[in-house]
Amino acid sequence: MKMRHVRGIAVAAIAVVALTGARGSGGGGCDNNSSSGSSGSSSGSNHNDNDSTSGGTSGGSLPGGSSSAGKAARDVTIDECKYDPATKNLVARVTVKNDSAMDYDYNVTMKFTGAAGGDVIPRTAIKAGIAVTAGASQSAEITTPYIGTGDGSEYTKCEVSRASRF
Repeated sequence: MKMRHVRGIAVAAIAVVALTGARGSGGGGCDNNSSSGSSGSSSGSNHNDNDSTSGGTSGGSLPGGSSSAGKAARDVTIDECKYDPATKNLVARVTVKNDSAMDYDYNVTMKFTGAAGGDVIPRTAIKAGIAVTAGASQSAEITTPYIGTGDGSEYTKCEVSRASRF
C-alpha cells in the first residue's frame, strides 16, 4: 500500500473517532444532555437545573432521575409539613443539601394537597433564593396562607413540584 493511502486512512480514522468516539464522555455528537454522563451520574456545571418531582409528608430525599435536571430536586428533603394555627399558614420545613463543589441559590416550589379524590383546593408556595454554600446544608420554611375555614387537617400531603438551582 502506498504511503498516501495509509495517510488518508489514518486521517479518516481520526475524523471518525473525533466525531463519534467522544460521545460517551459527554462531548461531541448531537447529545442535548451535555452535562450528564452515560453512567447516570455526573458532576456537571449546569447552573440552571430544573425538575418536577413528587415527595411525601414524611420527609426523605426526593427522586429526581439521573439527568442533571434532577439534581436540584434530589438536594431537597422534606422534614415536616403541617398547618400552623398561630400564623394560619400551611408550612413545609425542608433541608437543602448542596453536595456540589460550587455555591448555589435554590428556588423550591411546594404543593400542598389533600387525600386523593377529596375536595381540597391545592395550594402552592414558593421559596426563592435559598443560599447554600458548597458541601453544606440549609434549612428553610416554605409557607402559604391557609384559605379554608377548618383546622387545616384536610391538607394531608406536601410535595416538591419544582426545584431549581443557579
